[in-house]
Amino acid sequence: MKILLDSVNEWNLKTVMEIERSSFSLSEAASISAMKQRQHQIPETFLGAFVNFKLVGFIVGPAISRRYLTDDLFSSVTKNFSANQAPYQAVLSLAVAPAYRKKGIASQLLQALIAQAQDAGRQGVTLTCLPTLITFYQKNGFQDEGIAESKHADETWHNLFLQL
Repeated sequence: MKILLDSVNEWNLKTVMEIERSSFSLSEAASISAMKQRQHQIPETFLGAFVNFKLVGFIVGPAISRRYLTDDLFSSVTKNFSANQAPYQAVLSLAVAPAYRKKGIASQLLQALIAQAQDAGRQGVTLTCLPTLITFYQKNGFQDEGIAESKHADETWHNLFLQL
Protein backbone atom coordinates (compact mmCIF):
# COMPACT_ATOMS: atom_id res chain seq x y z
CA MET A 1 0.00 0.00 0.00
CA LYS A 2 1.52 3.28 -1.13
CA ILE A 3 0.85 6.22 1.19
CA LEU A 4 1.23 9.80 0.02
CA LEU A 5 1.58 12.50 2.68
CA ASP A 6 0.30 15.89 1.57
CA SER A 7 -1.54 18.97 2.80
CA VAL A 8 -5.20 18.70 3.72
CA ASN A 9 -7.38 21.14 1.80
CA GLU A 10 -10.91 22.41 2.26
CA TRP A 11 -12.29 19.68 -0.03
CA ASN A 12 -10.98 17.06 2.41
CA LEU A 13 -12.79 18.46 5.47
CA LYS A 14 -15.84 16.18 5.23
CA THR A 15 -13.56 13.13 5.30
CA VAL A 16 -11.43 14.73 8.04
CA MET A 17 -14.54 15.02 10.21
CA GLU A 18 -15.56 11.41 9.53
CA ILE A 19 -12.11 10.22 10.59
CA GLU A 20 -12.05 12.57 13.61
CA ARG A 21 -15.43 11.31 14.82
CA SER A 22 -14.39 7.68 14.35
CA SER A 23 -11.26 8.28 16.43
CA PHE A 24 -12.49 10.43 19.32
CA SER A 25 -15.58 10.53 21.50
CA LEU A 26 -18.17 13.21 20.72
CA SER A 27 -16.88 15.36 23.57
CA GLU A 28 -13.23 14.91 22.52
CA ALA A 29 -13.67 15.41 18.76
CA ALA A 30 -13.13 18.80 17.18
CA SER A 31 -16.09 20.65 15.71
CA ILE A 32 -16.36 21.29 11.99
CA SER A 33 -15.83 25.01 12.63
CA ALA A 34 -12.60 24.29 14.56
CA MET A 35 -11.35 22.06 11.72
CA LYS A 36 -12.22 24.69 9.11
CA GLN A 37 -10.30 27.27 11.12
CA ARG A 38 -7.30 24.93 11.40
CA GLN A 39 -7.31 24.31 7.65
CA HIS A 40 -7.55 28.05 6.98
CA GLN A 41 -5.07 29.27 9.63
CA ILE A 42 -2.44 26.50 9.72
CA PRO A 43 -2.56 24.61 6.40
CA GLU A 44 1.20 24.01 6.49
CA THR A 45 0.82 21.88 9.64
CA PHE A 46 -2.37 20.07 8.58
CA LEU A 47 -1.07 16.94 6.87
CA GLY A 48 -3.03 14.08 5.38
CA ALA A 49 -2.22 10.48 4.50
CA PHE A 50 -3.68 9.49 1.14
CA VAL A 51 -4.06 6.02 -0.38
CA ASN A 52 -5.10 6.08 -4.04
CA PHE A 53 -5.99 9.78 -3.60
CA LYS A 54 -8.33 8.94 -0.70
CA LEU A 55 -7.70 10.63 2.66
CA VAL A 56 -7.22 7.90 5.28
CA GLY A 57 -5.62 9.84 8.14
CA PHE A 58 -4.41 13.24 9.23
CA ILE A 59 -2.40 15.18 11.78
CA VAL A 60 -2.89 18.84 12.66
CA GLY A 61 -1.62 21.36 15.16
CA PRO A 62 -0.33 24.91 15.51
CA ALA A 63 3.09 26.18 16.46
CA ILE A 64 2.77 27.59 19.99
CA SER A 65 4.81 29.54 22.52
CA ARG A 66 4.11 27.24 25.52
CA ARG A 67 5.60 23.81 26.20
CA TYR A 68 2.17 22.29 26.88
CA LEU A 69 -1.20 22.55 25.17
CA THR A 70 -3.98 24.61 26.70
CA ASP A 71 -7.66 23.79 26.24
CA ASP A 72 -8.37 26.96 24.25
CA LEU A 73 -6.31 25.52 21.37
CA PHE A 74 -8.94 22.83 20.77
CA SER A 75 -11.46 25.48 19.70
CA SER A 76 -9.32 28.25 18.25
CA VAL A 77 -5.88 28.56 16.65
CA THR A 78 -3.88 31.36 15.07
CA LYS A 79 -1.40 31.27 12.21
CA ASN A 80 1.93 29.57 12.79
CA PHE A 81 4.65 32.01 13.78
CA SER A 82 8.41 31.61 13.49
CA ALA A 83 10.34 29.39 15.88
CA ASN A 84 11.47 32.51 17.76
CA GLN A 85 7.86 33.36 18.65
CA ALA A 86 6.46 29.82 18.72
CA PRO A 87 9.19 27.31 19.58
CA TYR A 88 6.88 24.31 20.03
CA GLN A 89 4.87 22.34 17.50
CA ALA A 90 1.59 21.16 19.00
CA VAL A 91 -0.49 18.18 17.89
CA LEU A 92 -4.24 18.69 18.35
CA SER A 93 -5.46 15.67 16.38
CA LEU A 94 -3.81 12.58 14.97
CA ALA A 95 -6.39 10.21 13.54
CA VAL A 96 -6.59 7.35 11.05
CA ALA A 97 -9.70 5.80 9.48
CA PRO A 98 -10.60 2.48 11.15
CA ALA A 99 -9.89 0.35 8.05
CA TYR A 100 -6.35 1.76 7.86
CA ARG A 101 -5.28 1.49 11.50
CA LYS A 102 -2.37 -0.70 12.66
CA LYS A 103 -0.55 -0.12 9.36
CA GLY A 104 1.97 2.49 10.56
CA ILE A 105 0.10 5.46 9.07
CA ALA A 106 -0.22 7.34 12.37
CA SER A 107 3.53 7.01 12.96
CA GLN A 108 4.26 8.21 9.42
CA LEU A 109 2.08 11.28 9.93
CA LEU A 110 3.70 11.97 13.29
CA GLN A 111 7.22 11.60 11.89
CA ALA A 112 6.35 13.94 8.99
CA LEU A 113 5.18 16.64 11.39
CA ILE A 114 8.27 16.11 13.57
CA ALA A 115 10.51 16.54 10.51
CA GLN A 116 8.61 19.68 9.55
CA ALA A 117 9.05 21.06 13.09
CA GLN A 118 12.80 20.34 12.94
CA ASP A 119 13.07 22.08 9.57
CA ALA A 120 11.26 25.10 11.03
CA GLY A 121 13.75 25.26 13.93
CA ARG A 122 11.24 24.37 16.64
CA GLN A 123 12.52 23.17 20.03
CA GLY A 124 10.03 20.37 20.51
CA VAL A 125 6.73 18.72 19.68
CA THR A 126 4.01 18.68 22.33
CA LEU A 127 0.67 16.94 22.70
CA THR A 128 -1.79 15.57 25.19
CA CYS A 129 -3.10 12.03 25.07
CA LEU A 130 -5.14 9.57 27.07
CA PRO A 131 -3.26 6.92 29.10
CA THR A 132 -4.08 4.21 26.54
CA LEU A 133 -1.98 5.99 23.89
CA ILE A 134 1.13 6.80 25.94
CA THR A 135 3.00 3.70 24.72
CA PHE A 136 2.35 4.59 21.07
CA TYR A 137 3.85 8.04 21.53
CA GLN A 138 6.79 6.70 23.55
CA LYS A 139 7.57 4.34 20.65
CA ASN A 140 7.74 7.48 18.51
CA GLY A 141 10.27 9.14 20.82
CA PHE A 142 8.01 11.13 23.15
CA GLN A 143 8.42 11.35 26.92
CA ASP A 144 5.44 11.26 29.28
CA GLU A 145 5.75 14.40 31.40
CA GLY A 146 2.79 13.64 33.64
CA ILE A 147 -0.83 14.62 34.02
CA ALA A 148 -1.88 17.63 31.96
CA GLU A 149 -3.86 20.55 33.33
CA SER A 150 -6.31 20.01 30.47
CA LYS A 151 -9.94 19.43 31.34
CA HIS A 152 -10.88 18.81 27.68
CA ALA A 153 -13.86 16.44 27.45
CA ASP A 154 -13.60 15.83 31.22
CA GLU A 155 -10.82 13.30 30.60
CA THR A 156 -7.46 12.79 32.32
CA TRP A 157 -4.81 13.70 29.76
CA HIS A 158 -1.04 13.29 29.84
CA ASN A 159 1.51 15.79 28.53
CA LEU A 160 3.82 14.13 26.04
CA PHE A 161 6.86 15.94 24.71
CA LEU A 162 9.57 15.29 22.15
CA GLN A 163 12.69 17.43 22.43
CA LEU A 164 14.13 18.32 19.02
